[in-house]
Amino acid sequence: MERSADWMAQARRDLAHARVDIDHGYYDWACFSAQQSAEKAVKAVLNRLGAEPWGHSVAGLLGSLPDAPTSSSDLMLNALELDKVYIPSRYPDALPAGSPSTEYTAREAERMEAYAREIVGYCESRLSAIQP
Repeated sequence: MERSADWMAQARRDLAHARVDIDHGYYDWACFSAQQSAEKAVKAVLNRLGAEPWGHSVAGLLGSLPDAPTSSSDLMLNALELDKVYIPSRYPDALPAGSPSTEYTAREAERMEAYAREIVGYCESRLSAIQP
């Protein structure tokens, strides 16, 4: 079932949520929201193409696109960084010490939000080029 608009709507909302989290000091959740935003944006493109995307790796999902960005592209490198916050931004036992609420910084959150914004924009442009 083609639901790319729903995937993209949620990607945009998750991106907005990342900004709210940053503004209120929830840097751990901002990082996770950014990762979720990018993941859902790529899934929107894959869904439009008729694929049934599976998994949570932004880089893996991007790499499965036709004409995927190269592995050394900034977009793919940013996706790899987003992948690294998927679990540790939520679970204390994924970190050597401390909890995500004390270990993530505003700088990291801003960076992840910027990476997600770039990936969402890339996916929006891909969607507009694909006939529904």
